[in-house]
Amino acid sequence: MIYLDYAATTPMTEGAIEAYSEAARKLSGNPSSLHDMGGRASAAVRWARKVIANKLGVHEDGMIFTGSGTEGNILAILSIAREAHRGKHIISCLAEHTSVHAALNTLEREGFEITKLPLTKEGIIDLDSLEKAIRPDTTLITIQHVNSEIGSIQPVKAIAELAKNFGILIHVDCVQSFCKLDVTGLSGQVDAITISAHKVGGPKGCGAVYINPRVRATPVFPGVTHEKGLRGGTLDTPSIVAMAVAVEEFVYNIGYQWQLRQDLIESLDKRLFQVIEAPFENQLPNICGICMGGVEGQYVMLKLNGEGICISTGSACDINSASGTKAILAMGKSLTEARQFFRISFGSETKREEIAKVNEALHNIINIV
Repeated sequence: MIYLDYAATTPMTEGAIEAYSEAARKLSGNPSSLHDMGGRASAAVRWARKVIANKLGVHEDGMIFTGSGTEGNILAILSIAREAHRGKHIISCLAEHTSVHAALNTLEREGFEITKLPLTKEGIIDLDSLEKAIRPDTTLITIQHVNSEIGSIQPVKAIAELAKNFGILIHVDCVQSFCKLDVTGLSGQVDAITISAHKVGGPKGCGAVYINPRVRATPVFPGVTHEKGLRGGTLDTPSIVAMAVAVEEFVYNIGYQWQLRQDLIESLDKRLFQVIEAPFENQLPNICGICMGGVEGQYVMLKLNGEGICISTGSACDINSASGTKAILAMGKSLTEARQFFRISFGSETKREEIAKVNEALHNIINIV
């Protein structure tokens, strides 16, 4: 199989697999237990927390381990929005991850007002539109750093500066950008950051959220004692250790990723394929959003799967949606265009010859239809 769905999940690194296995065998104690076995597990979790915090450029006291990026987004947004007393207005984007929309829908039922901004035709949030959307009662801005469908990089530093000027809290979903872009510059500007292990060679079912210790947060489930009272349940020590090891050894060669992208795009027949992308400086190269005129993305995905090539039609969390991808619709594209969308995303193990095979397979589909 040729695997080209890295934006959905990445294979675990060998080091992460070994670390998980070793921790599962030797660190079986509960990290919250006071005996020696619990102490060894707790020490391993502290080490992992420090490794991941250092990679983010934040203080480890604000790191909270979660079961996924989805849980991290929901936990962060609900926790800080409910505690904030500035007002009940939140600004976000139409193209956000499903988990962000889920959290915002919950808050809307609780009386919050939500403003969801569109993307420009280049897949970027317009800063002027965002500033105009700010109201005296705006309490939170939540924005995805890198869109998981088209790979557009949002100007989160400028957004964070704007939020700071108005005294507004800001949460950034860094699930796609973590370990691929330098996010350490965000640490002093934002109030919450979400990341996920399996996007960077770690295990599924593990993630983390940073909530600035200076920010008051209301637990989603009051009364729990783990993770500073923000997330209940015994910590998954093997997954947490494996996540930290993956973060340490994950390599993102951006030059090579641009080469793979160039190989893919330059070989496409421009009369038949439209690449949905942002300007160079706002584009993560390994995520390629494409539309094939007159052909539904799901058909393309199934035909390529039959050829042993794994791609997707967008975020795996939206796989059952009949409306197409959120990013394409947020850019003002029609529903028909959205349904023609498919995503090819590659990683460190992707070979240039695999891209050549994909190009051939894509053009063979044209001959069939």
